[in-house]
Amino acid sequence: MEERNRTAFIQNLLKLVAPGTPLRAGIDNVLRAKTGGLIVLGYNSEMMNIVDGGFFINSDFSPAYLYELAKMDGAIILSEDGKRILYANTQLVPNNNISSSETGIRHRSAERVAKQTGNLTISISQRRNVITLYQGEYRYALKDIGVILTKANQAIQTLEKYKAVLDQGITNLGALEFEQLVTYSDVIQVIHRVQMVLRIKQEIQNFILELGDEGRLITMQLKELVSNTEQEALYLLKDYAKERTQDVKKTLKELTTLLNEDLLDEQAIIKALGYSRTNNFLEQPASPRGYRILHRIPRLPSQIIENVIDEYGHLSSVMVATEDQLDEVDGIGEARAKMIKDGLNRIQEQLFVDRHI
Repeated sequence: MEERNRTAFIQNLLKLVAPGTPLRAGIDNVLRAKTGGLIVLGYNSEMMNIVDGGFFINSDFSPAYLYELAKMDGAIILSEDGKRILYANTQLVPNNNISSSETGIRHRSAERVAKQTGNLTISISQRRNVITLYQGEYRYALKDIGVILTKANQAIQTLEKYKAVLDQGITNLGALEFEQLVTYSDVIQVIHRVQMVLRIKQEIQNFILELGDEGRLITMQLKELVSNTEQEALYLLKDYAKERTQDVKKTLKELTTLLNEDLLDEQAIIKALGYSRTNNFLEQPASPRGYRILHRIPRLPSQIIENVIDEYGHLSSVMVATEDQLDEVDGIGEARAKMIKDGLNRIQEQLFVDRHI
């Protein structure tokens, strides 16, 4: 829970201060001028108790205004959304009994203000060229854009490798489904690989937030690599969840929030699918409903797929059904029945060619 809260804090604040935003442009101007600065977003009742002196401005925010006002020693107070400059040259007097791990006066004040008020507080170091953000108990130091780009590119390379492994695992699983040889061990292995890809994706999205306008190329690469991964994961869960009515979007979210060590525990994935652990459960045969394979047939609407699974229950039964039998399913005519049979045959042939034994 603590890690998820911190992640949410980082994502929210990076939207405000990412490169390309007016606030970041102003902060960068102050950083380059080496004047240092202390900025607080929001003026609530708690802030009233710790603000001493300064003058009221109440003007629209602009990077140039922020730069000029930061030349004075006092803190600058912005509106909570960062769109207006409310006060400048103020002295902040937070409670000295609030603990702080910082050593510099400006950073120590910023941390105490953030803890006391809950407002986002930004400290710009005069000598170290560091931008540090505080809110409540959380602290985050913005990194150099070059460093972030390097890390993001490394993460993209890692994602490419994991995605290749996942794609092969999905191909192998599909071949086993047509041969009716799937076990729950095969399914759990693929779910685990899906989660690893989605976690790397989340790491890269955090980098993109911090890169702002500089992250366009990374965004394009990420979209190309994993554009369909979450949908594929949902079909996979719909195929193998114990109950067909299970909310697989909720299940996927629960799996994504597991700690890394919990995700490695097969029991956690078994539980997420709705099953109880039994002896030799992993080696028991598993029978997919067919969502993932049927969605690979072009121009086959989701409602028709639901009707097919309503009628036959599992992919194995759909595979042995004749065109005449499929024709009797609600919404399927002669042409669509032939399209389903031909589509399944083409998918099966391709999977058998592509799989690794």
